[in-house]
Amino acid sequence: MKKQDFGFIAAAIVVVGLFFCVTPLNEWFMEWSKAKDGRYFVLAFLKFGVLATAGESIGLRISKGVYNQKGFGLLPRAIVWGILGVGISIAMSIFASGTFSFLHYCGLDLSAGNIGLQGFGIQLLYAFCVSVFMNTFFAPVFMTIHKVTDTHILEHKGTIRGFFTPIAFGRILKNLNWNVQWNFVFKRTIPLFWFPAHTITFLLPSEYRVLFAALLGVALGVILSIANLKKTNA
Repeated sequence: MKKQDFGFIAAAIVVVGLFFCVTPLNEWFMEWSKAKDGRYFVLAFLKFGVLATAGESIGLRISKGVYNQKGFGLLPRAIVWGILGVGISIAMSIFASGTFSFLHYCGLDLSAGNIGLQGFGIQLLYAFCVSVFMNTFFAPVFMTIHKVTDTHILEHKGTIRGFFTPIAFGRILKNLNWNVQWNFVFKRTIPLFWFPAHTITFLLPSEYRVLFAALLGVALGVILSIANLKKTNA
């Protein structure tokens, strides 16, 4: 490891340690994580904006050897991740609730009020179903939108001014490497990684789900770097 790696790890440890050791920070975090108002979405924006962007920096470190570089656009990426994080938190709520209706049709009398009283097998079945539904119907759209915004940021050299120009969705979608997008990002990572990863997510108490999903953004950064390497070598 290089000096920059130790610095990155040290910074991560300090930030995490502050939230665990500083009582006011910990209380604020838990209060907003359990909030049933706009604070929940503000915190989702911050979680994904920070953690998922850090994941992309790690991905850049894997592919290019640095955590940031000119034109990478850390701030625009953080804004995109924050917005996507709000969308993900909404999707998690929708699919978590909707899966109860599906399982009810299958003969299981489950609800948000009694799922915690069920045996581990039933809870695992529920969490797996939520993960499969969300990653099958929502994840491909989310991943494609993220790829479009990522391309837009790179085309405008990572500048904030360029980021706020209109996105050429049609042109970018037409020129995407759909071979990598389908054969690696969709066909492999969704069933082999995201299905089990988000099964764990939905086994957790609701106040920790968005945080864990944001932490998975670190893994996504690694996946994206591998996908970019595949594209480069194609």
